[in-house]
Amino acid sequence: QVQLVESGGGLVQAGGSLGLSCVASGSIVSINSMGWYRQASGKQRDLVATITSGGIANYADSVKGRFTISIDNAKNTIYLHMNSLKPEDTAVYYCNTDKIQTTTGFIINLWGKGTLVTVSS
Repeated sequence: QVQLVESGGGLVQAGGSLGLSCVASGSIVSINSMGWYRQASGKQRDLVATITSGGIANYADSVKGRFTISIDNAKNTIYLHMNSLKPEDTAVYYCNTDKIQTTTGFIINLWGKGTLVTVSS
């Protein structure tokens, strides 16, 4: 069974830094791209950043210059390093992959269960 597991959330003061990790586990052959999305309480889930297996990254305007996404293909893991955090960054952060090739087929649009990031003012 293929799954995404996030870790690294927590409480941080405004202006601080925090790192998130997401590991894809299971019978994985290849991953097209992975990314981070976030959902604040009462709001829709929004893109934070995505990265392809080739390392091409894309960021939401709200996090450009503050967040950095990276990928370790050998470990099927992505990271999100967040600097200069603001209270408005408070949300549940979800890991996503658009397409995973497994030993038995393909999985489309897989989500992790999320990890909570709280930024205090």
